[in-house]
Amino acid sequence: MIRRAIVFFGCLCLCAGGLIAYTQVMIRIGSGSPPVMAAPGQQADMIVVDKTARTLTLLQKGSLIRVYKVSLGAHPQGHKTQEGDERTPEGSYVIDWRNDNSIAHLSLHISYPNQEDADQAAARGISPGGNIMLHGILNGWGGLGGWHRLWDWTNGCIAVTNEEMQEIWSLVPTGTPIRIEA
Repeated sequence: MIRRAIVFFGCLCLCAGGLIAYTQVMIRIGSGSPPVMAAPGQQADMIVVDKTARTLTLLQKGSLIRVYKVSLGAHPQGHKTQEGDERTPEGSYVIDWRNDNSIAHLSLHISYPNQEDADQAAARGISPGGNIMLHGILNGWGGLGGWHRLWDWTNGCIAVTNEEMQEIWSLVPTGTPIRIEA
């Protein structure tokens, strides 16, 4: 009985180690080639994220372009207030840069913290955190597809499938405002 338990535990550790090693290798490989940007007349000029509905909506001149289901930070209730709280921020931000070599499939940076976020954190003597992104699934795990939406798993980011991220990347230019609602 003890011998079986030791063998089982050893196999479990070996599998866990293999998954960790696989993830570390895939993260370093990168996201692949980004898609070409859509024509300006097809691009979004506003993004709205509804945390309660778990949706991300792309708009152009107030008209709906696309709606996507999303996963959020592991603790999605409330506004992000500090580094490590695993919350997705709430408020008005901008997509201020792009990363085509992200640890997740492509990523668009959200300009959190804004001045108000930074001031509130400074008043409490803590870091507001940062590096909040709109991204696909972790590199190497894209096969999960829509299954990733069964739980909120990011560190505060907004996640979609890799296929959706390809489309979003092409439709959202740098400088696009994003409003994240509770």
